[in-house]
Amino acid sequence: MRGWWREIAGLVLPVACAGCGSPRTPLCAPCARALHGSAARRVRPAPEPAGLPAVHAAAPYADSVRAVLLAHKERGVLGLAGPLGFALAGAVRAAAGPSAAPGAPPLLLVPVPSSRRAVRARGHDPTRRIALVAAARLRTTGRAARVVPVLRQGRAVADQSALTARARLANMAGALEVVPGGERLLREGPVVLVDDLMTTGATLAEAARALSAVHGSFTAGFTRTGAAVVAAVPRSFEINRNCRGTRIVAGDERGKPPLRR
Repeated sequence: MRGWWREIAGLVLPVACAGCGSPRTPLCAPCARALHGSAARRVRPAPEPAGLPAVHAAAPYADSVRAVLLAHKERGVLGLAGPLGFALAGAVRAAAGPSAAPGAPPLLLVPVPSSRRAVRARGHDPTRRIALVAAARLRTTGRAARVVPVLRQGRAVADQSALTARARLANMAGALEVVPGGERLLREGPVVLVDDLMTTGATLAEAARALSAVHGSFTAGFTRTGAAVVAAVPRSFEINRNCRGTRIVAGDERGKPPLRR
């Protein structure tokens, strides 16, 4: 009901760009370019957690990109799933490498799960919604792809918004698991983990561990395929990451509002 009302409201209420506030458009051209106008790049958090697969991101999590992700995730502006999924599709292509031959198994996009409580509070599952759009976009460009939501939270985790990178690793350790029957699905093609945002990499590393745990020979294949996100904190894009003492919080660095998972 909540998501339905938001979609109807978007048709009758004044529209402004989610990235910069420009009137009469849900996403203006400059903000769209900031989101998916450049090639996806490999990103690495600092420190980089053990077990983190190669991650590619479409854009730095800053300014208009940050505003668009927050609008979709926290304010339920569901129409933004289109451009966000477009951006994620580019990151998935970068993570998966060259297109496979015709008839090859599909790419399996595995969304990082949110807690049931977060999904209820938001009225939707933002990562899964974006992943579905990304898979559809990949199919229109000739790359077979589908979403396989085989991960779930096996235990409760603390709110990560005020945790350091080390505390996040401890918080997520052993928290995710593959649903019954998920192992069979994971054998049907190369896997790409997908999420809307990477900050410290703790959640993606735990997701990779959970996938590897169900199949002894899965680790090598998964590492080769990797992970894709819409955005990563700007310092993950930088070559020089010698700055010490920066505290990463959920969604951004200290001093900016947190983003819940």
